[in-house]
Amino acid sequence: MATARAMIERRRSSRIPVRIPIRLFHGRESEMQEFSAEAIQVSRCGALLRTSVAPTPGSHLEVLHGLSQERRGCRVIRVRGAGPGVFELGVEIYHPSRSFWGVRFPGE
Repeated sequence: MATARAMIERRRSSRIPVRIPIRLFHGRESEMQEFSAEAIQVSRCGALLRTSVAPTPGSHLEVLHGLSQERRGCRVIRVRGAGPGVFELGVEIYHPSRSFWGVRFPGE
C-alpha cells in the first residue's frame, strides 16, 4: 500500500474540500441506474464522492453536476465504507475540465 507521502507526490492537482450535490449514473444505457451523491473533495482530474452505492473499482460512472448540470465520465479508482450504508468513491475523470467543479484551484 502506498504511503500518504507517496500518494500526495503522485497527485496531478490539488484537492479542494467542497459540498456539491451530484447525480451518479451507472450501468449500460438501456439499464442505467441513477443515484444521489455528493462531491466532498475535488481536483481537476477527479473527486472523492459520498454515496449510498459501492460500485467496483474500475467501473465507469457518469457524474452530473447538481448545479451546472454538466456531465462527465469517470472511472472508480477506490471504494471504502464511511459508515452504515455510506461509501466514499475515489474517481478519476476521463476528460477533465478546469471549470467542471466551478471552483478555482491553487496555481491557476
